[in-house]
Amino acid sequence: MTDAVLTPTPNDCELPRIRAQFETFNDAIDYAAKSQKGLNFHDMRGQLERVYPYSELREDALVMARRLIASGISKEDRVALIAETGPDFAALFCACVYVGAWPVPLPLPTTFGGKESYIDQLAVQLQSSDPAVLIYPEEIAEMASAAAAKQGCKGESWQDFEKRAAPECDLPKADPEDICYLQYSSGSTRFPTGVAVTHRSLLHNLYGHGTSMHLGENDRCVSWLPWYHDMGLVGCFLSLIANQVSGDYLKPDAFARRPLAWLDMISRNEGTTLSYSPTFGYDICARRISSQSSVADRFDLSRWRVAGNGADMIRPDVMQSFVNAFADAGFKASAFTPSYGLAEAVLAVTVMPPGEGIRVELVEEERLSGTPRDISRPARYRAIVNCGKTLPDMKVEIRGEDGHARGDHQIGKVWCHGPSVMHSYFRNPEATDDCLVDDWLDTGDMGYLAEGYLFIVGRAKDMIIINGKNHWPQDIEWAVEQLPGFNHGDIAAFAVETEGGEESPAVLVHCRVSDPVERVRLREQISDKVRSVTGMSCVVELVPPRTLPRTSSGKLSRAKAKKLYLAGEIVPLELAA
Repeated sequence: MTDAVLTPTPNDCELPRIRAQFETFNDAIDYAAKSQKGLNFHDMRGQLERVYPYSELREDALVMARRLIASGISKEDRVALIAETGPDFAALFCACVYVGAWPVPLPLPTTFGGKESYIDQLAVQLQSSDPAVLIYPEEIAEMASAAAAKQGCKGESWQDFEKRAAPECDLPKADPEDICYLQYSSGSTRFPTGVAVTHRSLLHNLYGHGTSMHLGENDRCVSWLPWYHDMGLVGCFLSLIANQVSGDYLKPDAFARRPLAWLDMISRNEGTTLSYSPTFGYDICARRISSQSSVADRFDLSRWRVAGNGADMIRPDVMQSFVNAFADAGFKASAFTPSYGLAEAVLAVTVMPPGEGIRVELVEEERLSGTPRDISRPARYRAIVNCGKTLPDMKVEIRGEDGHARGDHQIGKVWCHGPSVMHSYFRNPEATDDCLVDDWLDTGDMGYLAEGYLFIVGRAKDMIIINGKNHWPQDIEWAVEQLPGFNHGDIAAFAVETEGGEESPAVLVHCRVSDPVERVRLREQISDKVRSVTGMSCVVELVPPRTLPRTSSGKLSRAKAKKLYLAGEIVPLELAA
C-alpha cells in the first residue's frame, strides 16, 4: 500500500459526540471504536504512512490484553512502556487499561544526553514504578534491556511481545476509583515520583479539556508532542479517544529535525483546528521561517482555532514573533490559548477561553520577587501571561506563607482542588503528604488571581535568593536573550556559592563565538546585562552550544545544569588572557 491510497480517518461521523462523560476510560475506548475516527501517523516529512481507526485500536488492544494476562500480568501490576508515537504504544497502553494493569509511559532517548545517561534515567524510573515488564521498540533494545537488567526487571520488544499467545479469557471490570496509569515528569532523574491517576480524575480532566476547548463535531488535532509527557499523552492522545476526535501525529524527533513539517501538516490536513505546543515550539518555527520568502504560498493556518500554549513559561514576545511570521498564512493571534496545568492534576487546571488570545499584565519585578523596591534604580516590569480560568469543578487559591488565601493581584503559592487532582505519588507517602493537604494540591508554582483568571509568575524552587533579595531566573535569562545572537533556551541562571562563601547568580550561556578576545567582550556584555537586572555582579560562563541539559520533552533543566556545572561536567570555553 502506498501513501497515495491511504485515506485519513474522518473529522465527523454519525456517532453522537460524548465529551468524556464515561465511568471509566475502558468505556471511552469502547465508545470511540463505534466511530470511523482514529489516529493517523505520519513520516519524517509529514506524509501519511499509517491510518489507525479507533475500531482497530480497540481490536488490537483486546488481543494484547489477552497476551498480557497469558504472560502473568494482572490487575494493579505496572507495565512500563517506552512511549514511541505509534500504533504499538497506543494499543499496549489501552491493553493495560483493559487488564486493570497500570501503564507507565517512559521516554525515548533524546539528543540531549548520552547512552549511559538514558539507561540511568530509565533504571531509576523502573526502580520507582517496579513494573512486571518493560516493553520497548526493537530499535532501542540494547539500551532498554540494559536498563531493565540494571533494575532486575523483565524486558521485551514490541515485536517479541506480539509473538506471544493470546488465548481467550475474561477481562476484569474497571472501577472509576481504580488507578488508570502512572505519569512521570519529563525531568524525572534521581528521585522520580510517579503520579497515580484514577479513571475518575482522568475523565474529569478530559471532560474539562473538551468543554473548555469547545470541541465541536468537525474538530481535528495535529500533534508532535511526546507521549511520555502529560501534554502529549493526555491532551493529544487520551483526550482524542475520550472526546472522539481524529488526530494526526508527527514524531517528536521529526519535529526536532524539521519543525515546519508541523505547520505543513496543519495546512495540508483538511479540517485541522487544534494543535498545542510549549513556547519553544512556536519560537523554533518563527525563527526557521524568518529566512523564507512567502508563507502564504506554503501554509494555510486559517482553520487553526485553538493554538494551545503550556508546559513551560509562556513568552508573549515569542508569541508575537509567531503571529508576525505567520499572519500572512492566515494565523490569527486570537487562536492562542494559554493554559496552566501539571501532571499532579492530570493535565490542565486552567485554560484561557477560546478566542481571547494572549492577554498580559505588566508587573513590577520587585512585586514578583516580594522584595522592597530599590528607589535608586528605575522600575523594571515583566509581562505576565493570563493562563485562563479553572476547568469545571476545579478551584484555585493563592496562599501566603501563613497558609491563608490571598486576594486578587496578591502573589503567593498556587493551590488547586477538585476531581482532577491526583490520587497520590506511587509508593511515596511522604512526597504525597508534602503536596496534598486536605485534598488541596500545593503545585509548587507562584502566581496570582485577577477576576477569576490565573497568572503564573514562576516556580518557587527556581527562585534565586541573594542577600535576602529574590530573583526569578527567567528574568535574568530573558534579559540576556535580548542581546544579539542568542536563542530561546541558550541561557541557564541559578545561584552558586563564591570562593568568599557568599551566594551569587551564575549564568551559563551557549557561545557561538570562536575568537577568545571576542568571548571576553561577550562575557562582559552579559555581565553588564545581568547587573542591570539584579543590581549585582554575577558569574558568567560561556559554554559550547547544545551543552545545557534539557528534559526529555525539550525544556531547559536549570537544576541539572547547576548540578553538572558544580560537578565539573560542564566545562566553560577558554577566554583570552
